Amino acid sequence: MIDHAHDLASVRDATDRLLTAVAKLDNASVAEPSRLPGWSRGHILAHLARNADALVNVLRGLPMYASGDARDADIERDAPRPLDVQLADVRDSAARFQEAGAVPGDWSRIVELRNGVTDSASRVPFRRWVEVELHHVDLGIGYELEDVPEAFTEREIAFLADRFTGHPDVPPTRLTDGTRAWTTGRVGEAVAATVTGSPADLLGWLAGRRDGSTLRVADGGLPELPPL
Repeated sequence: MIDHAHDLASVRDATDRLLTAVAKLDNASVAEPSRLPGWSRGHILAHLARNADALVNVLRGLPMYASGDARDADIERDAPRPLDVQLADVRDSAARFQEAGAVPGDWSRIVELRNGVTDSASRVPFRRWVEVELHHVDLGIGYELEDVPEAFTEREIAFLADRFTGHPDVPPTRLTDGTRAWTTGRVGEAVAATVTGSPADLLGWLAGRRDGSTLRVADGGLPELPPL
C-alpha cells in the first residue's frame, strides 16, 4: 500500500538536498549544459518548479498543464533566470506542493497527468520524488544514482519495470541485482534475457540515464527500451 505521507516527507528531504547543492553554484554554472541534451541546468530548475505547480493542479483536479506547448514555453522562459531567482522558485513551488499534499482528501481517487496518463492520487508524491531525485542527478553537480536513497532506487526500478511490462517492443526480460528480481517486457512468453547489475546501473538503464554497458546480459542481448 502506498504511503503518500511518507512520500511527501521523502520529497521534502530530496528537495532540501537539491537546494543545498544548487545553492553552491553561481550564475555562470546554472547557465551551463546539464546532462540532458539541449537543456542547461537552468532548464532543469525551471522544469522542477513548474512541475511542482503542475502536480498541485493534478491534486486539485485541474489539467496538469494548459498544453504541451505551454509547458515547454514556460521552461524556456524561466531557464535563463539567475541563481537566486531559480532557488526561490524551486523552494516556493515545492512548498506549494507540500501544502497541496497536506489537504485532506481521498487519496485512492484516480487523477490525470500528462498525455492522458492516469494514476492513483496516492502515487503523485512518489512521482514528484522521482522528478527531484533524477533531475538532481541530471544537473551533473556531483550527485549520482549511487547517492539516491536505496528505498527510492528499489521502488523506481519496480515502477519502471512495471511501466514496460506488456510493451510490445520490449522482449520479456528478467532484471536482478543479485538479490532482488523484477520482470518486464512482453507477457506470455519465455524470458528472452536476464539482465544483472547494481541497483544504480539498473535504474540508470531503465530511466534512460545510462546506456547499460555495465550490465551483464545472459540468454540474449540487452533489450532496447523505448523512451519514457
